[in-house]
Amino acid sequence: MIDPRDNWRILLLVALSLVAAVFLFAPQLDDGDQALNVTGSESTIASPTNLQYGLELSGGTRVRGQLVAQTVENAAIRENESQLISDDIAETLGLEGLDVSVRSTGAETATIEVYANVSEDKIKTALDEAGVDDWDSIQSGVTDNTRSSAVTVIEDRISQAPGISGGSVTETEPLGGGQPFIVVEAPGIDSAQLRELIGEPGRVQIRATSPEIADGNQSFNTQTVIAGNDIEKPVGTAELGSDGRPGLPVTLTASGAEKFVEEMKDLGFTRNEALGSCRLSQAQAGGAPENPGYCLQTVVDNEIIINNSMGSLQADLQGPNPPFIQERSFTMGTSTLSEATQLGINLNSGELPAEYNIQTESFISPGTAQQFRPLALITGLAAWLTVSGVVYFWYRDVRVAVPMLATASAEVFLLLGFAAAIGLPLDLSHIAGFIAVIGTGLDDLIIMADEILQRKKDVTTGRIYQRRFRRAFWVIGIAAATTIIAMSPLAVLSLGDLRGFAIITIVGVLIGVGITRPAYGDILRKLMLDNVKRS
Repeated sequence: MIDPRDNWRILLLVALSLVAAVFLFAPQLDDGDQALNVTGSESTIASPTNLQYGLELSGGTRVRGQLVAQTVENAAIRENESQLISDDIAETLGLEGLDVSVRSTGAETATIEVYANVSEDKIKTALDEAGVDDWDSIQSGVTDNTRSSAVTVIEDRISQAPGISGGSVTETEPLGGGQPFIVVEAPGIDSAQLRELIGEPGRVQIRATSPEIADGNQSFNTQTVIAGNDIEKPVGTAELGSDGRPGLPVTLTASGAEKFVEEMKDLGFTRNEALGSCRLSQAQAGGAPENPGYCLQTVVDNEIIINNSMGSLQADLQGPNPPFIQERSFTMGTSTLSEATQLGINLNSGELPAEYNIQTESFISPGTAQQFRPLALITGLAAWLTVSGVVYFWYRDVRVAVPMLATASAEVFLLLGFAAAIGLPLDLSHIAGFIAVIGTGLDDLIIMADEILQRKKDVTTGRIYQRRFRRAFWVIGIAAATTIIAMSPLAVLSLGDLRGFAIITIVGVLIGVGITRPAYGDILRKLMLDNVKRS
């Protein structure tokens, strides 16, 4: 009968091992879509665990780039003129209003960001036209806050995209200084697919084209009636409608719905002649017709995805209290189901403030990457077996050696459970960290066993055992603290593969000192002492 009071550390190790097993092997509640999208005949090997793998062990694409923008630092502006100055700069540069941002940094100063590839001379001209005649500098790139927002958007797109598991987005400082790079790793897809996913801002709009008459002449007006911030998040799932056409169900915000209904009425979309009158879809090859009619256009990054006529939605816009104000839901039409899926990803993640300019990219094929998995496993087993032989040769006592090796194995198992729990994508650097944990872990256990046994001498009383155990644990604790302090800079700084190695090593040391080393001490006490209590 195990006394929980005397053996709670062993019981804790067993309990945490069971929790780790759940994270490693229990079926995950996901959308079930983990298929590889890489073109070609290669495919991923189904894994019996929930571990995620990075590029080096699963294949995929790594890109590095920067946001395309210009930033004006400490521009002198009058109070409450931010929007006016933003509109004037956008008009002078021929940009949309969303391509210019003016953020106040003081009572009469602001940072101005232009999210486009515009020369410094044109920026200066636009500032003069807007009445901004004093500023500190004009620099290429964006502010830290804007870049952090962009990183969040890219992370959301990577996590929501089907077929991508274990992607990562990090910032790295260039060696010569300047604007930091954004590095994106996406296992399971090729370069073209990643560019399609993150290469554009993903600005989603619905524009309305309608006829208008001025001075007896008819012309056609196009204006945005729904923007991305008018749509509630998250949106629905891309689907085929009852008519077989692909689309994305969305719901507008209350203010967005009211604005949409008002603009639809003002533009004449509630009139009888607007129903089914869009002719733009007929002119894909021969240019726009003279009378395009009333059209609702789904637009992404100024590219028209599809032109739709006003259909059954028109009835919900009629009357003094239109039903649409309460329902606020409709389906955004697209040409294909994949376009609808990408539309949903863009809306859920939000817009990138500026274009992400990819400067370098690399691709690792799945077949090549997955060859490293069995090699990494063999390397780990070889390290474990080698150390096992040395331990047994030294002690020649299974009561000491077997629990030591079992405890070291449990430490690695807990570390794997931790990686599965947080969705850490494992690369070769992490495997190196696991091997380091095996080595340092067994080293600590040997220190503990040698100190307690005093070079193979028997322990006769519980008091002697406790004194030796505390002395050994003090040495182990100091060694662990030294390792953590030494590895912390590597874990915090963006140093590529070194960061993964440091994180695994630090977590492994913490698991060892907090869980497995004390548990091994209890196991050793149980095996070496018969009926001897702690006191």
